[in-house]
Amino acid sequence: MQFNIPQTEQKRVVIIGAGFAGLNLARKLARQKKQYQVVLIDKNNYHQFQPLFYQVAMAGLEPSSIVFPLRKMFQRNKNVFVRVTQVQSVNPETRVITTEIGELSYDYLVIAIGADTNWYGNEQVRANAIPMKSVSEALFLRNAIFEDYERAVTAENTERRQRYLDIVIVGGGPTGVEVAGALAEMKHLIIPKDYHDLDRDEINIHLVHGNERVLNTMSPEASAASERFLRELGVNLHLDQVVKTYDGETVTMDNGTTMKADKVIWAAGIVGNKINGLPSDAISRGNRIIVNEFNQVKGLDNVFALGDIALQTNEEPFPAGHPQVAQVAIQQAELLANNLQKIIDTKGTLVPFKYKDLGSMATIGRHRAVVDLPFWKFQGAFAWFTWLFVHLFALIGSKNKVFVFLNWVWNYFSYDQSLRLVIKPWRRQKSE
Repeated sequence: MQFNIPQTEQKRVVIIGAGFAGLNLARKLARQKKQYQVVLIDKNNYHQFQPLFYQVAMAGLEPSSIVFPLRKMFQRNKNVFVRVTQVQSVNPETRVITTEIGELSYDYLVIAIGADTNWYGNEQVRANAIPMKSVSEALFLRNAIFEDYERAVTAENTERRQRYLDIVIVGGGPTGVEVAGALAEMKHLIIPKDYHDLDRDEINIHLVHGNERVLNTMSPEASAASERFLRELGVNLHLDQVVKTYDGETVTMDNGTTMKADKVIWAAGIVGNKINGLPSDAISRGNRIIVNEFNQVKGLDNVFALGDIALQTNEEPFPAGHPQVAQVAIQQAELLANNLQKIIDTKGTLVPFKYKDLGSMATIGRHRAVVDLPFWKFQGAFAWFTWLFVHLFALIGSKNKVFVFLNWVWNYFSYDQSLRLVIKPWRRQKSE
């Protein structure tokens, strides 16, 4: 197999990863048809809108509403080539990457491979807990939740039924609190309708967080409001506690307490995806790649890193690196597109990256959200509508925006999501 990409006089920019950083950079460079040949590589043939994974997992949205096909996006850009494969290694000396479908040379390489679930070296937890860093993992969680509700209806005893019903969420960041809030709303609004032979009061939703307050990266006001919202919804908070083990049946925490649950959702942190071949001194904690103020990888002038995987430590007030959020990735991609133009034209001075913090937000169910803006912090119903507005317009594709908007309007007035399906993947049967 091979890439089948023509050799031209254009500068070839290879982008690994089609997340917020990689995709936005490719879109910017695609407009410069005469100067760039852009090769966008990803393990999937679509872009995923990560902030709404939890709504897919909670049956609020279909996965097709939050993904966008890469080839559709670049239908009119003949200078952009999309390849679906896994990158195995990089050779900066020869300017070649090695993938599952062969090797490819580059003039400029951009690494935007993002991050994955951080298991903190706990292989037992990794083998039994459910992550949520992709659409496929969100669908797996959706299936697990509703399959267990079906099992609970016919459970032979109370102990078994309780294990099917109870859910433990590990991690009190935005993903954790949003999942907890959505599960609590499902408990109150959906279970009585679909599972009238289950007692919703038997369902226990536990949120375990290793800090004394949830959303500890946001303001104290946002943290306090989030905790209040979660408790109002009936979520059991276990703050300043750490999960030590989970064997598929029992969660054991560092203080010795245990909980029985068949489902543990792991949202306790992220770690950078690995790529082989970069200088060892360019790799820092959490597998993040050290970059300078122009996002150039340490020691390499023509290799760049963007987004969650990049670690720039020379900007105040971010001495430990920028937050691993979408806005950082988008802003880095926009700046690099302009700087690449200056590098190729050998004109102008490169502009250093300075992150403009536009704020952060999280939602904890209907009319419950928190928003931290640089000039204003607010919580409650208005924050919730703000969260909806921002995420709706951040989606890629007009069709996706319309579908998500219609789903949200229907859910708002009906108090009833309509996507509670257990769709199991088909597997070819092996002949005996």
